[in-house]
Amino acid sequence: MHTQLAKTLHLPEKAVRAVVDLLDQGATVPFIARYRKEMSGGMDEVEVAAVRDQASAFRALAARREAILKSLSERELLTPELKTAVEQADTLTRLEDVYLPFRPKRRNRATIAEEKGLRPLAERMLEQLGGDPLKYAQEFVDPEKGVNTPEEALEGARDIIAQISSEDLETRESVRRLYSREGTFQCRVIPGKETEGSKYRDWFAWSEPVAKTPSHRVLAMRRGEKELFLNLSVTVPEEKAQGIPEKRFIRAKGTPEALQIQDALHDGFRRLLGPQMETEARAVSKENADLEAVRVFSSNLENLLMSPPLGRRSVLGVDPGLRTGCKVAVLDAQGALLHHDVFMLHRKPDAEARLRRMQEVYDPEFIAVGNGTGGRETEAFIRGLNLGSTVVMVSESGASVYSASKEARDEFPDLDLTVRGAISIGRRLQDPLAELVKIDPESIGVGQYQHDVDAALLKRNLDDTVMRCVNSVGVELNTASARLLTYVSGLGPKTARAVVETRTANGPFSSRKQLLSVPGLGPKAFQQCAGFLRISDGVEPLDASAVHPERYGLVQRMAEDLGTDVRGLMTGREIRAGLRLEDYMTEEVGLPTLTDIMRELEKPGRDPRQQFEARSFADVHDLPDITEGMVLPGIVTNVTGFGAFVDVGVHTDGLVHISRMSSSFVRNPSDVVTVGQWVEVKVIGVDLERRRLSLSMDGT
Repeated sequence: MHTQLAKTLHLPEKAVRAVVDLLDQGATVPFIARYRKEMSGGMDEVEVAAVRDQASAFRALAARREAILKSLSERELLTPELKTAVEQADTLTRLEDVYLPFRPKRRNRATIAEEKGLRPLAERMLEQLGGDPLKYAQEFVDPEKGVNTPEEALEGARDIIAQISSEDLETRESVRRLYSREGTFQCRVIPGKETEGSKYRDWFAWSEPVAKTPSHRVLAMRRGEKELFLNLSVTVPEEKAQGIPEKRFIRAKGTPEALQIQDALHDGFRRLLGPQMETEARAVSKENADLEAVRVFSSNLENLLMSPPLGRRSVLGVDPGLRTGCKVAVLDAQGALLHHDVFMLHRKPDAEARLRRMQEVYDPEFIAVGNGTGGRETEAFIRGLNLGSTVVMVSESGASVYSASKEARDEFPDLDLTVRGAISIGRRLQDPLAELVKIDPESIGVGQYQHDVDAALLKRNLDDTVMRCVNSVGVELNTASARLLTYVSGLGPKTARAVVETRTANGPFSSRKQLLSVPGLGPKAFQQCAGFLRISDGVEPLDASAVHPERYGLVQRMAEDLGTDVRGLMTGREIRAGLRLEDYMTEEVGLPTLTDIMRELEKPGRDPRQQFEARSFADVHDLPDITEGMVLPGIVTNVTGFGAFVDVGVHTDGLVHISRMSSSFVRNPSDVVTVGQWVEVKVIGVDLERRRLSLSMDGT
C-alpha cells in the first residue's frame, strides 16, 4: 500500500509510511504537520490529509478485494487466473469489472436463456466456425424448456451474447474511455415546464463535452433535473460506441454468424452497456464536480476564517434593525459582555443619547455594525455622531444561526437572541476565527451548490479546513469557547467541554501541564493538543508559544549552554544569535524542528493572520444609488467557479463574472481574488427589478 500511495501522491515512500504509521497511532493531521516534520519529510497539512484519505481509499479497496475473493471461493468459482486478476486490480472500477461476470445476478433475459440450455449455442456462434446459425440452432429446440423454434433459440443466444459483451473487461474499458473523452451532456427542458423552471432557462437546450463542463454547470444541470425541470443525459457517437464491441467479437463481417452477433452486440450496448457507462460517466462527473465545489468552499472558508483580527480591543457591536430596533452589545477587550441596549433609528434624539452615554461610560475603541437589513442606514447614523470610535461594517452572515443555537443559549441563557447577535457581530471583529467556528460552515454562505454535493465529503473537508485554521493560529486556553477548543488537535466536543468545566471550577490554567488534570484528557490527547494551546501569563514562558512541551528540556539546555534562563533566551536576540542549531540535532530533532523553535523564541505565539485594517464603503446605501460606470470599493464575499461576488454596501452583492475579472485570461477566479479581500470594481450593469448588480475588474 505504501508504495502505491507514494506513487499516487508523488511523495517519498519513507515519509508516506511514517505518516500512515503516525495516523494509525492516533496522531492528528495538524500535529504531524507541525511537530513531526522530520518523519513526514516536511509535508504540510494538505499533503498529510491527502495521505490519510488515500490510505483510507486503498484500505477500502483491499477490503472489497477480500470480500470478492471470499465470495468466489465459497461458490467454487475461484480459478488461479481469476484470483490473479482480482489481486492485480488496482482500482475499485477495475476490480468490479473483473468480478462482474461472476456476480450473483437477478433473473434476466440472459439468465432465462441459460436456464433453457442456450449458452452452448451462444458460444458456438461466437466461435464463428462457419455455417448457418438458423440451421444449427435447430439442435436446441426443446418445447419442454420453452424453446419452440430455431428463431427462439437464436433470440435467447443473442441475449446471452449481449450480456457477455457488456461484461467483457476490454470492451468496458474501451467504451468507458469513449464516454470520458467524447461524452457530451445533453440538457433539455421537460415539455410544459418552461415557465415554472424559468430559472434554468440557460439549460433548456444545452450541450457541452463532459470533459470540459465546469463544476458549477454540472451541479446546476443536476439540480434542475432533480427538481424535474430538465432532462439530462450523456451521449457518445453511437456508431463509434457500437464499433468497439464489434471489433472485439466479430471476426468476419457479413457472415450469417456475424450478423447475429452484430444484432446481439447492438442490443447489448443499447440495453446494458450504454446505460451502465452513461450512469458511470454521470457519477464520475458528479464526483469531480463535488471535489471542485468542495475545494472552492474550503478555500473560501479558510480565507474567511483567517481574516485579520482586530485583537484585544473594546468593541460596541450593533445588530441593525429598522422595525424592531438596533440591538447593541458592549464588549471588553476579551469579548466579555459589559452592557446591552437597544435604540430605534427613527427616534434619533433618543438613539443619539443612548449611544453617547455608552461611549462615555465604556469608551469602546471600535463600533462593529452588521451588514444586514438597515446596516448602511445604521452605519451612516453612527458615523454622523462622530463618537470618536472607528466604525466598521461586519458581515453578519450566519449570525442568526449562532444566536438561536444551543451554544449561544448556554452562554447567554438570559439574553434575547437578537442581543446574542450583537455580541457575535462585535466578537467577529475582535477575532473572526474564534467566533465563526461556532457556526456550521454551510450557514456562512461562502460556497457554491453546497447542498448538492456529497454531504460526507463536504463535512470532512470543511472540518479539515477549520481545524487547519484553528491550529495554525493557536488557541488561548483560558478564554477559548468549548466550540473553538473542539477543533484543537487531539480534543473533541466531550474533552473540550471538560476543559471549559475544569477552567470554570478551578479558575484559569496557569500551565499546560494542568491539562492532564482534565477528566478524559490523557497523555496521548495532551501530546496532540498541548502545542496548539497558549497560556499568555502562565508560570512557564514557553506555554505562550507554539513550542511543544516535549521540547521544553531542549530549550532549557540551549539556555543553560548560553548562561541564561528560558526567559532570557526568549527576550535576548543577541543571546539567541550565539546558538548553533547543528549542536542540538538528534535522530528525532532535525533542522526543521529547531528552526521552528527558534522562530517561536523570537516571536512567541505569533499570529499568522494579516494585520487588521479598517476599510469602508463609498457613500452609496441601496441599489438605486448605483449607476453604470461608477467605480466603487468592495469586499469579496464569495468566490465560485464562474466568478466572485462583491459587497459594495448596497445590500445586494454584485457579480464579477470570470470573464470580467482581469484583462488577461482567468482560469480560476480564486487565482485572482479571495474571500475577505477588498477590491475596486466598476459597475457595468444594474437590474433594479431583479436586484442584480454586474461588476467588472478588468479595467474596461
